[in-house]
Amino acid sequence: MTHVLKTARNVGLTSCHSCHLLCQSARQPLHMRCPRCGAGMHDRKPDSIARTWALVLAAIIFYIPANVLPITVVISLGKAQSDTIMSGVIYFIHSGMWPIALVIFLASVFVPLLKLLILIFLLISVQRKSSWRQQDRTRLYRITEIIGRWSMVDIFVVTILVALVHLGGLATIHAGPGAIFFGAVVVTTIFAAMSFDPRLIWDTEEVIHE
Repeated sequence: MTHVLKTARNVGLTSCHSCHLLCQSARQPLHMRCPRCGAGMHDRKPDSIARTWALVLAAIIFYIPANVLPITVVISLGKAQSDTIMSGVIYFIHSGMWPIALVIFLASVFVPLLKLLILIFLLISVQRKSSWRQQDRTRLYRITEIIGRWSMVDIFVVTILVALVHLGGLATIHAGPGAIFFGAVVVTTIFAAMSFDPRLIWDTEEVIHE
């Protein structure tokens, strides 16, 4: 016996992106409006794959200088010292501040890289029209949404440290060029996750033989 997995699209239903109301699909999808909130509706986000790929590739480009260029510049007694993300992690490890080092490493290096790898995997699987473990891939997308909220934790930690260390007039701390690229990575990955339409995962009908 062959069973075809039904989706909302297959039965003529569309979910509103704003209020999540489930409505009957219109004959002209480009002119669909939610009857409850009035927002524009469409079966799938327009050009979702192309937009997500563009943002992911931009994030990869930004990710390299974000980890190579200095993220902070400390000027003390006329001397300037620059630190990258990894040099900051190593400094906190040598200083015995393992929790801070771990937070900075996870938030600045591991989390953005993990988010990019997940999005690349989802994009490739959707383009290949794979029906492999669709529920698990949907959960992976939800993970990218959750971890994206913690992408600026390390910046928060650094800000707290700067506020706690009263350097007075002996030293000044400035954001380096790496901070700009890191911010660009955070923003582009957030928009990449927003551009990806997880419903594309379910467009390939899963046929189960019983």
